Amino acid sequence: MRKKEEKEKEETLLHELCGADAELYACLSVHLYETPLSAISPKDLDVLTAEAEESGAFRRALDKAIFEGAQNLGERETYIKAIQDLASKTMHAMERERETAEKEELTDLAASLGRGIEDQKVISNRAEDILIVASKFYAEKSVALGEEERRRMRRDSRKEAEREEKRIVEVEEADREARRQARRGMTRGERREAKKQDKREKLAAEERKEARGREKQEAEEEDRRIGELEKEGREARKEERRGDAS
Repeated sequence: MRKKEEKEKEETLLHELCGADAELYACLSVHLYETPLSAISPKDLDVLTAEAEESGAFRRALDKAIFEGAQNLGERETYIKAIQDLASKTMHAMERERETAEKEELTDLAASLGRGIEDQKVISNRAEDILIVASKFYAEKSVALGEEERRRMRRDSRKEAEREEKRIVEVEEADREARRQARRGMTRGERREAKKQDKREKLAAEERKEARGREKQEAEEEDRRIGELEKEGREARKEERRGDAS
């Protein structure tokens, strides 16, 4: 269910950014990633391009060029040329594969390669549009990933606090039991003093418990506040993107 929800969120964002431009959406739905840092190769673009020249597989280099270009719109022309060059080389490689598939009467493969060639034409012709949408897409994903990481840290902190609360309760119960056992060998006067000490310890334990309860409540309220601020931020960015599109 989680993966389905993430996919729906991704499609909603990309649909929002592309609007009624079905051609651009179809292209970018293949070349943009929900988690780019893990999906896109960490190798330099030059290295990926050199490897692609040898293997004939340019997809990783193309995705890298789109991702880097989206982060560096100030160098837009450089990345547009790189994307167009990689798309052109991909088309040539696909055309050779399609010719082979047609000779061997591999109809389905030839048709698939034909669609791939058309996609590369879109990439080449609309490289600038691709970079503009990709920059907004990856900017939003970066914010969302940061929010998710902070939520994870808060969840971990709450779980740690719950474990500590449980440990403290167990220690206090063990201490009370130890004092009860110790009283058995005491004189009446010693037991009387021990009971007074127990009351003081119990009162102190209750005060500590109340303090921890207040800390927990404050943490939950802060969590809700942060969640509301994050939601407001998402809505504000969404309105800003709508304004850019209009």
